[in-house]
Formats: sequence, structure tokens, C-alpha cells
Amino acid sequence: MFAIIFINSCVTTRSFDSSNICSIFKSNPQWKIITENTKKKWGTPVSLQLAFIKQESSFEKNAKPPRKKFLGVIPSKRISTAYGYSQALDGTWNDYKISTGNSDANRKNFKDASDFIGWYVDGTYKLLKIQKTDIYNNYLAYHEGRGGYQKKTFNKKKWLLTVAKKVEKQAILYSNQIKNCKFSNKKNNIL
Repeated sequence: MFAIIFINSCVTTRSFDSSNICSIFKSNPQWKIITENTKKKWGTPVSLQLAFIKQESSFEKNAKPPRKKFLGVIPSKRISTAYGYSQALDGTWNDYKISTGNSDANRKNFKDASDFIGWYVDGTYKLLKIQKTDIYNNYLAYHEGRGGYQKKTFNKKKWLLTVAKKVEKQAILYSNQIKNCKFSNKKNNIL
């Protein structure tokens, strides 16, 4: 009996449906303001920001990639330094902090993660001329890095092309859902 109670106490339940933007913002109203501010600052659509976060971390602030297995069983190093909501790598996160002057930025902070995604997409537009509304190609550049995108490394990863389509579909769904949210304001063109 004690084991069942202990196991149940360790299980966390999400207070929102991560596939529904209305549910996300109803449970986290500050996230709506944060993502709108990121859109104003960087021109990065709210729907893109949330679709990236959903794919990368499932809205888990402490998300980390899995560990490699030594001898197929013993956990060793993680497969990358990705961490937090945005799953930003150490080097890219440091570039963001230096570039923006946000030296206290934390990958577990939703505001910083949103701003990071906006900054990254803005930089991708400046370097690669990928429109900020092009979710599919922005996700490929985000996942592979801009250099990887230029080398088209994604073409060797059919699974990644499928994931990019999934992210694009989620962003479109978020864009359509926001129109029916009770808090939606026609004057706020946030998506």
C-alpha cells in the first residue's frame, strides 16, 4: 500500500493540454504576455514559440536529453548539452546571453526560453533569409543549427523531416485555436 501511495505522489500531472493554446494560456496567463512580448521584440510568432517548446521539452523546464548507455545498461554522459524549455545547447545559450546582454538568463525560465527562440529565429532570418512564419524550415535550422541547415544535414534524417512537419502542424493548430479562446482579442495579432 505504501509503495502505491509513494508512486502516485511522484507522478506529476500537467495542469493544461499542451496541444491546446487556450488551455496553455488559461493555466499560464503570464506565458501569453511573455510570448506576445517576444513576438513584438523579435517578430517571432507565438505559435512558433509554443510549437518549438512543445516539441523540444514538452513544456518541462528541467528537460534534458537521455543519457548514453555504457554496455547498454549503465547510464553515462548525456547525448547533448540541451537543457530547459527551449533545449538550447550550452554554446548557443552562451551566444544568446552575450548577444542580448541577458547574462542572468536561465534555460529553466519560460521568459528567457521564449526570448531565446525569438532571438534564434531572428538570427536565422538575418543569416539564411528564412521567413519567421516558415515554421518547417525554422525548425530544421533550430534543430540542426544554422550551419547544419546550410549543409542540408536534415536530408539524411528522414525522421527529422517528419518531426518538422509535426511542429509545423502544431503551430498551425495553435494559430487556429487562439481565435476561439475566451481571452482572444482581435486587436492582438499575436500569432
